[in-house]
Amino acid sequence: MSKIALVVEFKVVPEHKEAFCTLMRSHAKAALDHEPGCLQFDVMVSREDATRVFLYEIYADQKALDEHMASPQLARTRGSYAHMIAERRVVICNVI
Repeated sequence: MSKIALVVEFKVVPEHKEAFCTLMRSHAKAALDHEPGCLQFDVMVSREDATRVFLYEIYADQKALDEHMASPQLARTRGSYAHMIAERRVVICNVI
């Protein structure tokens, strides 16, 4: 089975950018620390538009991604940032 990558793009409400980035860094650390199938989780800010925040996540396989998507940690994180974002886009890729 191939690794799976997620690229998540957020358009963040400007006044919430710092709080959102702090939340995402904490979420990334929790995923790496507690989800053995989470191999990489980076939080990035666009150099062209500082309100665009990207997540780059690599999972060992579909099972690892499914476990992440069903995790209480993800549910809590999503529940806490809804007011901080204007848009969200998710792209799921097979790593080849």
